[in-house]
Amino acid sequence: MNKFEQPNLRAWAIFRFSVVSPLLSAPPPKGQLRRQIRQLAQKTYRHPIQDKTISVGASTIERWYYKALHAQDPIDKLSRKPRSDLGKTAAMSAQLIRMLDQQYQHNPAWSCQLHVDNLAAQVAQNVELGPMPSYSTVRRYMQKRGWQRKANAKTAGQKQAAQRLANYEVRSFESAYVHALWHLDFHEGSRVVDVNGQWHKAKVLCILDDCSRLCCHIQWYLAETAEVLFHGLCQAFAKRGLPRALMTDNGSAMLARETGQGLMRLAVEHNTTLAYSPYQNGKQESFWAQLEGRLLAMMHRVEPLTLDFLNQTTQAWAEMEYNQKRHRELGVKPIQRVLKGPSVARQAPNSAQLQQAFTAADTRVQRRSDGTIQLKGVRFELPARMRHIRRVWVRYQSWDLSRAWIVDRRTDQLLATIYPQDKIKNSHGRRRKISADSASEPAKDANPIPALLQKLLTDYAATGMPPAYIPKTEDTNDRQ
Repeated sequence: MNKFEQPNLRAWAIFRFSVVSPLLSAPPPKGQLRRQIRQLAQKTYRHPIQDKTISVGASTIERWYYKALHAQDPIDKLSRKPRSDLGKTAAMSAQLIRMLDQQYQHNPAWSCQLHVDNLAAQVAQNVELGPMPSYSTVRRYMQKRGWQRKANAKTAGQKQAAQRLANYEVRSFESAYVHALWHLDFHEGSRVVDVNGQWHKAKVLCILDDCSRLCCHIQWYLAETAEVLFHGLCQAFAKRGLPRALMTDNGSAMLARETGQGLMRLAVEHNTTLAYSPYQNGKQESFWAQLEGRLLAMMHRVEPLTLDFLNQTTQAWAEMEYNQKRHRELGVKPIQRVLKGPSVARQAPNSAQLQQAFTAADTRVQRRSDGTIQLKGVRFELPARMRHIRRVWVRYQSWDLSRAWIVDRRTDQLLATIYPQDKIKNSHGRRRKISADSASEPAKDANPIPALLQKLLTDYAATGMPPAYIPKTEDTNDRQ
């Protein structure tokens, strides 16, 4: 750290220069220097740091003048030298510093006062550690080292996240293209909503574009499930098109098979943040502060607050204020950034294709007796033309088992739509006739002896030997 990075030293250097600058900008004639210095000494000046006025002696002004007269950088010449012990902690010995270091590494969740108290207890037991420093000294040293209070990591994931945060730097990022990366997250609102006379905590799903900060879609729900995520994400696709990548946290809805496989089929790269690392999705976290601080703050007197009204006001706020308001970091409105581009968005498929895309794929063994398979406790009937297939590849949505799809495992092409078994309808006895080609009867004049058996008899007769058994005359009367 150089001396100009010290605020006080810099302020004093500028003050000294301001005092002697009239003598430097307009050098006095020969013999008039002393008189002008005395005139400057008679003036009062504002203290460079404190809120008061001071006066400067003539000898002091003279000394400053000759220092700055032939200097290339007068302010640098008039600056004081920094203290030789700057940045050093004289009140804490090296052994005491090592002890505080170990204490913090083992107990990062302690407050500064608790660290001081434990350090004082060790100093009291060991006089070789030297005098106990004050609370302010220990606190300044911990701040200088960046030792902030942290929550204790309990699980293996929390420990790994804390270790990574300590070992790797954190840098903000931004996509260069519109719709190259979307952020998706859920947030539990501070207001409760009235649904049929019952209070519920509403959860909002929001999808933001990384490049423009555009709110692609936002909607309130009563739960955070894969079905809700599919419902909101499909609306964002219909409004803005398909992005190239999507970033989410590690919630169960984001890690559901329907979500992961659906994004893969749409060629949308799915990136997840590290566990217990919400700072990686910082743009989304910043959006929640605006949602709570502006939208929900304006609705604090709305009673009762219904889910429909909350969604209506949220849509109006997002489209008419957030997307139309100048973003402080970007310098333009999010909607203007989107229109300016460049954009890498793709056209979104229709709703039926989206529904088939966001499905979980699995295999099932067909039951031969009635040609059915079972999905999540629901039995589905397969078409009769597929009765010969033992193992089928099926796609379904766990939240909607009103239908499923049989697909080709190699090409993922849709083969048939199947529906749950209706046993009441099957009890009517109506059955389709199977194709006659597969159930044709053999010709009447066909040889009843198979070819292999005929060959065995011919080969046995060619040996010339009699049959290798002794026939026995059976008396049927004796049996009766």
